[in-house]
Amino acid sequence: MIRPVEVFNAVKGFSCKKNNVRALFRLLDTFDIQITAGELSIAFLPDVELAQIHATYLDDPSPTDVITFYVNDPDFAGEILVSPERASIVAPENDNTLEQELTLYLIHGWLHLAGYNDINPAERKAMRLAEQQTLAFLRQKGYLLEVHF
Repeated sequence: MIRPVEVFNAVKGFSCKKNNVRALFRLLDTFDIQITAGELSIAFLPDVELAQIHATYLDDPSPTDVITFYVNDPDFAGEILVSPERASIVAPENDNTLEQELTLYLIHGWLHLAGYNDINPAERKAMRLAEQQTLAFLRQKGYLLEVHF
């Protein structure tokens, strides 16, 4: 069964092809690392809005790149909230394009839904390794996120 993936964009001046984002998660559904079945919600939010959510739910008012919410519901796998504005700031620092940085954020959210964490150094190391393996898988499949800012 094909996973439903809802894509929402609230960032002015940012555009992405929703089917391209859906294709990313459909490819990830064929990867070794899996998340629970059910609908997945992806939201591209302004930096300020994501920082407010960060403050409300994680007690940290600083800007952030991605927040993942797991919902204990058999019909809903979870929600990944991403800041394209943060990605555009951080991408050059990481020698990434905007597309590469946002793909990394979406993978990072996916990995949180798969049970990965990055709270302590050992968890961060495992998360970074899983991110690199997932990126390599996507490159092998010829996937490229299509966005414009």
